Amino acid sequence: MAAVDLATHPGHLARRLQQAHYLLWNTMVSEEITSPQFAVLNALVAEPGLDQRTVGERVGLDRSTVAEVISRLIRRELLDKVRDPGDGRRYLLRLTDEGGRTHRKLTLRTARMNQVFLAPLSADEQGVFFDLIQRVADAAEGLRNPGEDRSRRPGEPATAARG
Repeated sequence: MAAVDLATHPGHLARRLQQAHYLLWNTMVSEEITSPQFAVLNALVAEPGLDQRTVGERVGLDRSTVAEVISRLIRRELLDKVRDPGDGRRYLLRLTDEGGRTHRKLTLRTARMNQVFLAPLSADEQGVFFDLIQRVADAAEGLRNPGEDRSRRPGEPATAARG
């Protein structure tokens, strides 16, 4: 039996990219706040007062993962949960002052990290790279959530779908 060329296996390459990202994140951004935790903070900067389910949708985390991420952020006093005045069974999330400071600090660090991560690519190649991995990620989300419209960019209204 012959060995397969793992350079032709997208999952293998995605894992290698994730390893590189994890290493850069821990050395350049934060050892305390994870990339998914930053994504949750970022979603709440973009759209304050989202509920947990919507935050998970915005950042591409499943229900159990987003619940754990949010619990950790609340324990670190970076997020607060407040009861939705329109629906007493639902909680809305908001950044604490410390959560806002943490987001600002990490945003600067992530910009530097991304420069290092993408350094092997020209500006044009970076645009193509983002487009291609976004299309693959959207298709993968579609497998998890069949029937969901993934043709829109996050935050884009349904009527502004790309063609």
